Amino acid sequence: MLKIVPLGGLGEIGLNMMTVEYNKWMLVIDAGLMFPGEHMFGIDIVIPDFSYIKSKKDMKRALILTHGHEDHIGAVPFVIKEDPFPIYGTGFTLELLNEKFRDHRILNIPPMHRVDPGGGLEFGPFRVEFIPVDHSIIEGVALAISTPEGVLVHSGDFKIDHDINEGGKTDIARLCYYGSKGVLALLSDSTNVEKEGYSTGEREIKDTLDGIFRSAEGRIIIAVFSSNVVRIKSVLELAKKYGKRVCLSGKSLRQVVDIAIRQGFLKIDKGMEIFEDNLYGIPDKKVVIITTGTQGEPMSSLARMALNQHKSIKIKRGDTIVLSSRFIPGNEMAITSLINRLYRLGAEVLYEKVSNIHSSGHAFREELKLMIRVTNPKFFIPIHGEFRHLVKHVQLAQELGIPSDRCLLLENGQSIYFNSGNVYMGEHNHTGRIFVDGKGVGDVSEMILRDRKRLSEEGLVIALMAIDEYTGDILHGPDIISRGFILDEGKCGLLEEAKCVIFEVMDETQKPLRIDWKELEPEIKGRLKEFFYQAVKRKPLIIPIIVPI
Repeated sequence: MLKIVPLGGLGEIGLNMMTVEYNKWMLVIDAGLMFPGEHMFGIDIVIPDFSYIKSKKDMKRALILTHGHEDHIGAVPFVIKEDPFPIYGTGFTLELLNEKFRDHRILNIPPMHRVDPGGGLEFGPFRVEFIPVDHSIIEGVALAISTPEGVLVHSGDFKIDHDINEGGKTDIARLCYYGSKGVLALLSDSTNVEKEGYSTGEREIKDTLDGIFRSAEGRIIIAVFSSNVVRIKSVLELAKKYGKRVCLSGKSLRQVVDIAIRQGFLKIDKGMEIFEDNLYGIPDKKVVIITTGTQGEPMSSLARMALNQHKSIKIKRGDTIVLSSRFIPGNEMAITSLINRLYRLGAEVLYEKVSNIHSSGHAFREELKLMIRVTNPKFFIPIHGEFRHLVKHVQLAQELGIPSDRCLLLENGQSIYFNSGNVYMGEHNHTGRIFVDGKGVGDVSEMILRDRKRLSEEGLVIALMAIDEYTGDILHGPDIISRGFILDEGKCGLLEEAKCVIFEVMDETQKPLRIDWKELEPEIKGRLKEFFYQAVKRKPLIIPIIVPI
């Protein structure tokens, strides 16, 4: 019996991870992270709860990676750190993963097997083919997984770019082949199901950039996602065309470019590259700077330029800055703040809302339709998207003739079984999110995040006093300390009244009956909470501390 369990990426953007199981064999497809939202104070990254996989140590397991974006490989170091098993991916994906292992200082690296796009592997009852697809990173693949129950096609992240010179990687013929043989189920990327028509091809973006290169009078600074090798290649080709020298700024960008050069995806002609420290003296019109920071990340190279904190590159009047990416939801404030800072320094800034300088890596509706038509699946399962995306993708599949009872709308943890051509809903397995805060993995709970949120919005009040352990008489205090709650000039009166509230609680207490004076802390907390809300309509985080002496 064939079993599928999604562990992340359904009902959300990021955290992509699922298992495909048959008897004692398990394929884990991707292990991605999610970047924290604005409400996740102090959190560095979010990873899926993979306890389900850890509980299956009796199974023979392999990790299959569809491509090298963080939302597909970012959690891999955490998954294999204590529980290593073999990893399969394309050469470029595995090189990116190796960099992550070095960053995490992981020494016990499991066997890593390179599978070229168009190649395949066998693992127990599974035969997996890596089908090339277009995406905003090179060597992305869809998976055709042949099992004893039939073929599963997992789209990975994909788009269909028909320009064979700049895109054209999606192997429609191979997808058609599997469609003609019979596909049990298609699991398809839903990210852009709300976008009508076709996604923009890389050729159109390159044409827009060509116009910018042709007209710019000063330096051109182009911010890209460091993993977008195709976009970087376009910039390098245009720099060569217009006789400009190229500077790479940003550690992650440098790492990716070096990998791409080693593997033959990029080439920088001798004498074309110039390092940051050597920019002085080069005519502005002859300089192109490729950098990171499209999302306004505070430590990125472009953000440091905008704050005038970059050691070598200073933004000045005449610079043309291109943000060649989309505004990722949740990052809008950081990006607009970055743009405003760049304008204040005299630069001209081009971004998605004012210029055609970004193409999505995910299929629009017409491309999603084509994927369904060519694979012609018996069952359809939408993946990779928020819940509304999954629902609309199901509706799209139904419009194309897939019966409603064969469109399976799953959520994370919901297992499904295939047996003799039939499908059954199974048990719901534990899933969730693990918050990574510095070196702490999983030691920050939702409750801690709520406390951090309250601290940021309402402030902190600590009520401290020492009492006689036997009589309950107050020996010192109460002292009230507040941070981020009320301005200094308003503190004295309000906090003095708060002390009176504590005295009232102590006076009302039947002291001879009290033994554990710490039991009064919840009562003091509740009374202070009520008092502050009535007085100033605020709910600070209140910490009462009673010290029996």
